[in-house]
Amino acid sequence: MSARAAHRLVWLVALLPSLIFLAHLDAAAVNSASGALNAAGRLTGVAGLSMLLLAAILSARVPGFDRPFGGLTRLWRTHHLLGAWSLILLLLHPVLLALAAAEVSISAAAATLLPPPSDLAGWSGWAALILMMIFLAPSFSFFGPPRYERWKKVHRLAGPAVALALVHDFWLSRGLPQWLDLALWSTLALLALAAVGWRFVFSRRIGRLAYTVSDVTAIANNVVELSLEPGGRKLRHEAGNFVYLTLEDDALEAGRGEEHPYTLSSSPDEKRLRVAIKSLGDASRAAQTVRPGTKARVEGPYGRFFLSPDRVGEPELWVAGGIGVTPFIARMRHLSRRGEAADVCMIFCVQDPAREIFTTELHELAARLEGFSLHIHYFYREGPLSGGYLDNVCPDLGRRSIYICGPQPLNALVQQQAAAAGVPASRIHTEEFELL
Repeated sequence: MSARAAHRLVWLVALLPSLIFLAHLDAAAVNSASGALNAAGRLTGVAGLSMLLLAAILSARVPGFDRPFGGLTRLWRTHHLLGAWSLILLLLHPVLLALAAAEVSISAAAATLLPPPSDLAGWSGWAALILMMIFLAPSFSFFGPPRYERWKKVHRLAGPAVALALVHDFWLSRGLPQWLDLALWSTLALLALAAVGWRFVFSRRIGRLAYTVSDVTAIANNVVELSLEPGGRKLRHEAGNFVYLTLEDDALEAGRGEEHPYTLSSSPDEKRLRVAIKSLGDASRAAQTVRPGTKARVEGPYGRFFLSPDRVGEPELWVAGGIGVTPFIARMRHLSRRGEAADVCMIFCVQDPAREIFTTELHELAARLEGFSLHIHYFYREGPLSGGYLDNVCPDLGRRSIYICGPQPLNALVQQQAAAAGVPASRIHTEEFELL
């Protein structure tokens, strides 16, 4: 099943309760304006709750679960969309029901929006909605980029919000037949509970592997590569995967005990894990000073950047920007250790020579890999990456699969030029970290 089909399946499951509701809706009940508004209010409640539960299910972050969806970043885009739509629909839910009640009386409409204190079922719904507004608001770009750790803490309100929404539904549900209502919501609730249980209980006990920082290498200004020795079971991964890394160095000024996502720069057949970290925020800035001997925990692997990392010889174009070179050097190290050829044209985009990362090793690896060509593009000297530059260094662009990892402007530019060269979207693969 393709990644696109997997995402469509999620949306189909999210919409299934709404389709069942419409199938059981009595046509006579919508003959009047108030009846239609009441039905619309109940429909938005059904759809909003199902999307909220599906969003909770997708938050499990079980290693490997994200692969059919094209990686965790893409899976979480669907998670974010489900959460946003659930909030919109559940905000409409009481408004539509109040408008339907207004045909009876204004007091009936007011009681729908502001139920009496004794109406625990009604207030459980409002409590769920208020919690949703609190934990979902930071996810909207309108409020600006949130601080990662604060966003994570606020998102823990999702559990109580889901529980209160289910209490409200089981108490007041009038959307589906009783037996079907119980079976449907119980199934989705159990799956959501299992997802939350894995995320906050079991993954902390069995999903995180113990490692120790054995070496810290300064790769460039504000970039270090940590080498990690396993303290027991070794993480199995592919080139292009990323992990959540937790550092336990008491001397860290920020980020101690916090998990943060980083792409692995090590070859999958190395005993050690290697992680390149660029100073981009408080935690990554503090990680530049981490000391050998520091205990660490690793959870993963996640992501699916290279669709077929073990298949070689297929023509590919790699475009990296800055620290986005990390998944590419991981695969180059892997190919070199296996002594395999690669029909790869790689373009590494940096602002100027002072901001180069891994370039000495990149040239050494490229020289050892048969069929591999490496080109360094300096933005300050040559300007933005142009179609003319691509034609010059990669004249057979149209026949290659394209992998892009770097800043969003570079990502969008290369995709635009690849599409102009006739490369279908199915052969363009990108990796960009969003808030996870």
